[in-house]
Amino acid sequence: MRVHVTGAGGFIGRHLVPALERAGHQVQPAISGADVVVHLAGIAHRKASIEELQEVNVRLPERLARQAPRFVFISSVKVHGEQSSQPLTEASPLAPGDAYAESKARAEDALRAIAGVKLLVLRPPLVYGPGVKANFLSLIRAIARGWPLPLASIDNRRSLIYVGNLVDAIVRALEAEGTYLVSDGEAISTPRLCREIAEALETRARLVPFPRGLLPAKLVASLEVDDAAFHRGWRPPFTRQQGLRVTADWLKAAER
Repeated sequence: MRVHVTGAGGFIGRHLVPALERAGHQVQPAISGADVVVHLAGIAHRKASIEELQEVNVRLPERLARQAPRFVFISSVKVHGEQSSQPLTEASPLAPGDAYAESKARAEDALRAIAGVKLLVLRPPLVYGPGVKANFLSLIRAIARGWPLPLASIDNRRSLIYVGNLVDAIVRALEAEGTYLVSDGEAISTPRLCREIAEALETRARLVPFPRGLLPAKLVASLEVDDAAFHRGWRPPFTRQQGLRVTADWLKAAER
């Protein structure tokens, strides 16, 4: 297929483009003539005004989708909120907790209203892997440097997805339609995640007890997805441990 990828130079895009080419697809720089558009571009990890989010995260994908026969939109589990008391499914209520998540929810609605376009929406949780930024990068750096972290008392369930698994899901679902949550599979507690990151870094996680009530709610809350619907046709090719090892190796090489 002829595939146009927006945000090809970003974190996910740098992994997706070679994966598409390995699968035999032609990645083209222009949308004209594309069989499918994979839309990764958007504002995520920087401050932006409501109007800027509306323009970049909502209006831009809407304009692009009107030019494409097929459109793959990478949304976010955050359209369901920042926490869950039980695993989220595609049918769970939408409850975006910030302007970014709200823009993703509005974009989904706008895309579904376009007549004729074959639409696939994927809602991943936190994506990690080589090139990761923001909070996950801060966490692995802290563990690599041996900093004590006040996370030992947290008992939660968090879903994640390795970037290699996400791009594999995209490549294999280019002709699919619908809305799906997608993850590595088994959710994990924050303390266990820290220990697995430390193991990948070949070090030890220094976790210390701390009153949960004094920690930010986002840090202690669960955010778990039930992605059984998507897993009926797909299995992640990488385990979480493999993804963390590749991420750890990248960090070591980047900080030498």
